[in-house]
Amino acid sequence: MPPVGLPGSLCLPPAPRAVVVFAHGSGSSRLSPRNVYVAEALNRRGIATLLFDLLTSDEEADRANVFDIPLLADRLISALSWISDAPETAGLKIGLFGASTGAAAALVAAASLGDQIGAVVSRGGRPDLADAALEEVHAPTLLIVGGNDREVLALNRQALARLPAASELRIIPGASHLFPEPGALDAVVAEACAWFQQHLIAPSGSRPGD
Repeated sequence: MPPVGLPGSLCLPPAPRAVVVFAHGSGSSRLSPRNVYVAEALNRRGIATLLFDLLTSDEEADRANVFDIPLLADRLISALSWISDAPETAGLKIGLFGASTGAAAALVAAASLGDQIGAVVSRGGRPDLADAALEEVHAPTLLIVGGNDREVLALNRQALARLPAASELRIIPGASHLFPEPGALDAVVAEACAWFQQHLIAPSGSRPGD
């Protein structure tokens, strides 16, 4: 995948109705079992997904790159350009799903691309790291945080105040940062799927312009 041959996994359900691009967090990859779990649930609902590595293996060796939000956002924007041009996904409404630092990258990308992004979901994310870009995000954004992830929850509350009015915060009771508790990740899936269904998929299920 451009620009540096980053590996990715594009999953296409029959007649996809939208596409969601994932931005994983620090220390994770396209193989993140949590993101894969969410992606598979979206696929079952007719939404295509792209999971890809934001950094090369050499770049990951430098921990500073993992927290370089402008770099991660640039990589995400390149992937979104590829998705927009790919025959299988051209014309589909696009959503972003970010986890941890990937959520900040997703929001910076959404701010940069404006109306090209239809919705954003953050799972246990650090939207605060998007900083000034938060006020430039137009896409409806859902912040999902575990009730026991108190520090991240406080940071998400602060970020929510800077996001567009259509944005919301959902707290998963009893869940910690990685949502390992029984039923916690399923609750994330339910919230994310409902958000993308609401904001990406038209009632007719048609592509924009059809």
